[in-house]
Amino acid sequence: MKRYDLRHLKDDFYGRMQELIEQGLKEGEVGIFLFEVGDFSHIQKSADFIRDLGHDLMNSLKFNEVDWTIVVKKVDEKTRLERVASTTQEKAE
Repeated sequence: MKRYDLRHLKDDFYGRMQELIEQGLKEGEVGIFLFEVGDFSHIQKSADFIRDLGHDLMNSLKFNEVDWTIVVKKVDEKTRLERVASTTQEKAE
């Protein structure tokens, strides 16, 4: 399990979070990502973002008055690709 503090990135944390999942986590490993919630829309966007990447969003919770954490489990590449294809197909319909 690894913990990543993305609060310093403010609203621009998605790219870095994706990079950390892809390069910083091993298959089956869990990452905890901490980000600042200025605009609460980032909570749903982060959940959608993880779903679109094809990984498991295990938890999403308020850390304190301004910070949020999400817990993500990196899945194997085959599962991830199947999920991405399924999500892409759903969006097309």
